[in-house]
Amino acid sequence: MTAGTAPGARRRIRIGIDTGGTFTDVVALDEASGELVTTKTPSTPGNPADGFLDGMRKVLALMGATGQDVSAVSHGTTVATNKLLEGKVEALGFITTEGYEFILEIARQAVPDGYGNSYFWVKPPRIVPADHVRTVGGRLDFEGNEIRPFDEEGAVAAARWFRDRGITTIGVCFLHSYADDRHELAMREVLRREHPDAVVSISSEVLREYREYERSMTTLVDAAVKPSVSRYVANIHHRLDEFVGSTERLPFYIMKSNGGVLSADEVVHQPITTVLSGPAAGALGAGLIASRAGFAKVLTCDGGGTSTDVSVVLAGEPTLTTEGTVGAYPSKIPMIDVVTVGAGGGSIAWISPEGSLKVGPQSAGADPGPLCYAKGGTEPTITDAHVVLGRIPPHLLGGEIPLDVDAARAGITELAGRLGLDVERCATGILEISAWNQANALRQVSVKRGLDVRDFMLATFGGSGSLLACRLVDVLGLAGVVVPQNPGNVSAFGLLTVDVRNDYVQTAVARHDSLDHAAVRKTFDDLTAKAAGALDAEGFPRHEHRYARTVDLRYFGQAYEVRVPAPEGDVDEAYAAGVASRFHDEHRALYGYDFRGDPSQQVEWVNLRVTGVGPITRPELRELPAADGAADVRERAHRSVRPVCFDADAGYVDTDVWWRPDLLAGDVVEGPAVIEEFGSTVPVHPGFVVRADRLGNLVITKEA
Repeated sequence: MTAGTAPGARRRIRIGIDTGGTFTDVVALDEASGELVTTKTPSTPGNPADGFLDGMRKVLALMGATGQDVSAVSHGTTVATNKLLEGKVEALGFITTEGYEFILEIARQAVPDGYGNSYFWVKPPRIVPADHVRTVGGRLDFEGNEIRPFDEEGAVAAARWFRDRGITTIGVCFLHSYADDRHELAMREVLRREHPDAVVSISSEVLREYREYERSMTTLVDAAVKPSVSRYVANIHHRLDEFVGSTERLPFYIMKSNGGVLSADEVVHQPITTVLSGPAAGALGAGLIASRAGFAKVLTCDGGGTSTDVSVVLAGEPTLTTEGTVGAYPSKIPMIDVVTVGAGGGSIAWISPEGSLKVGPQSAGADPGPLCYAKGGTEPTITDAHVVLGRIPPHLLGGEIPLDVDAARAGITELAGRLGLDVERCATGILEISAWNQANALRQVSVKRGLDVRDFMLATFGGSGSLLACRLVDVLGLAGVVVPQNPGNVSAFGLLTVDVRNDYVQTAVARHDSLDHAAVRKTFDDLTAKAAGALDAEGFPRHEHRYARTVDLRYFGQAYEVRVPAPEGDVDEAYAAGVASRFHDEHRALYGYDFRGDPSQQVEWVNLRVTGVGPITRPELRELPAADGAADVRERAHRSVRPVCFDADAGYVDTDVWWRPDLLAGDVVEGPAVIEEFGSTVPVHPGFVVRADRLGNLVITKEA
């Protein structure tokens, strides 16, 4: 029982649960006392709900609470992401405008990574086979005017064709339906009547934005993940309600790719919004922690058992994009700009046909896991290399999961023999390849976007995120590293910091010099009304609603737009001029030039956007007590000395092992060192120094 809680009274505990490939991370917040409790439990890939509820039981037991004390649960899931990454898309149908059946083949007629890739690039398989595409007559123009009426007879024939072949997941995208959705709504009604078992996504509800290929693909991705996401969410929600034993349905939120959450009941209607659910939560949590610690420019590195996710955070806010992809599939929805690389703790080391050492993207995952898990794994992994080199202890989770060091060494030894290397060079080689894989992902979100990485701190979290931190500083020339408290649970913590967010967009192409201000005002009002309705449905009173408006603009003739904020206020000539001025500024920041003052280069307004925000109360970060002096840190936090190999040439060196929970604000530890805690380990290479700040973060920098 917490202070201030009457005997027998129910506590209010909010829980964040992030299900990863290897572990399920849990953070619980007592809303009355502000107490934060974190823990981990092994994931259960066969039925993720089992690991989910194991985590609930474990964290509530640590708090001396019961299921009836839970007030809300927020969840980050990789169900949609994994389905797309693994290419396991079930039989899918596509209905589009007559004459446009090859829109998926034509795509953007572009080869990724430029013309130099033309000889080697192989076009990925279509998300829908060509023989699963049906067309229906009818046509609208780009302003929504009907050119040809909807062909009801053709629509019925298409619906029956899919029904007779047992294809029950269907995406519908008609030309220019972003301007008027009457034909798509009519098609959905036909499908409901003729093929009632079909799960249908229509583009005007998924993405009301022009560019037919991207809108088609986004709609099809939404349809592809809808059955599995719906089953998963319904199963978790049902078991959660049984667990808490409440007569009322427990508030259950799912993390969205845009940095917000949505109720589980609503997310089944827009499952594509969850494709970057887990990585988005981690970026938000790390961004909040780093900004409170005084770091305005941060790269985040979320290392898990299967992959590593990296992103950029500026002034506490992760950068957003609508040009993202998941696996081979473009998804033009607002999402945190995350790049994922197959370099997690379970990534497998292997030898290519040419005889060179490779690492990932294949992963041993949670089951069977690395060799050191002693659960049937047969191939060495990144975790095995760390164990062999002494960089992580012979156990995980503070001793809950013992590791088989001999099995890891045997696996690395066998691989080293095939490469003609000694064990240490093979193990350090595995970690060096992994570090460069992560460094290349960090370059994609920073250097390729015109950012100077030397100005950035690296926030590392996740169970394996901090293991290569010092090496990444060397490779990229970073300013340093910040490791939050309980880094293995930052994604779950991020779930408790997230507002409810809903995004709405409307394409409305118009030249700036002939802009219809009343039409822009009406579109903003319509989008705001939709956002308000969604927030009403989520239970937020009107006085708490917040709205953010943005506009996508470009110079006439350009193919892609630049997004700029559009503040509250009446839309008139002065308002439009202010938005255009911000566009010139942003264009120069992105591309190094602008055409401000050149009347021959006209500005064009393209998309209007409104985001509705329902704010939640964020947990407070508690400060650590200050250290009395440097002399007592060894007595207080030093645990042991063990041999660790940081460099194959130098071999093993005696290294101090420190227990992080006993470090206080102001404590300084010099490398070589290993700093351990319940959920993660931080190897500190020679030449680096670590300082614990007032919030308990470990700030790692190179010695002068």
